[in-house]
Amino acid sequence: MPSTDAIDTQLLDLGLFVVRLVFGLIFAAHGSQKLFGWFGGYGLAGTAGWLESIGFRPGSRFATAAALAEFVGGLLLALGLLGPVGPALMISVMIVAMITVHKANPFFVSTNGIEHPLMFAVAAFGLALTGPGRYSVDYALRLERWETPGLTWIVLAVGVVGGLLQLAVRKPVTKTT
Repeated sequence: MPSTDAIDTQLLDLGLFVVRLVFGLIFAAHGSQKLFGWFGGYGLAGTAGWLESIGFRPGSRFATAAALAEFVGGLLLALGLLGPVGPALMISVMIVAMITVHKANPFFVSTNGIEHPLMFAVAAFGLALTGPGRYSVDYALRLERWETPGLTWIVLAVGVVGGLLQLAVRKPVTKTT
């Protein structure tokens, strides 16, 4: 009969897998709206136009970067591949979304506030810190042995800095009447 610790570890890994898979696939689907126009999205052209309207020029470059970060970041997380890289990509995009789109509004999603992107960023951060678990590509390929706390923090810091750099190169928006 397996020990209680072994059962607890199996349940922990299974729970981590379920959360990582569902959360990652939802985020990848969100990115696919921008990248491919799937699930009612606007595709790269529509996303590029919108991003230009809020100061990210050239819009096509920013749309491609955001769509790829969301799509690839979500898939990496869902697969449990490359440890904190997927979550760092997700955090980067959510920082930009919170500051440019949601911060001026009241907190909750019903008023287009930061609630939704903040939940995505915090969940991605927490999942990066826990590691992908036993039911992951990293575990199957034995890549998890390279994932040290120091490396995880560095990758997450790169994600935060990436989001802040995107904000720094944003152009002022001119209002038209």
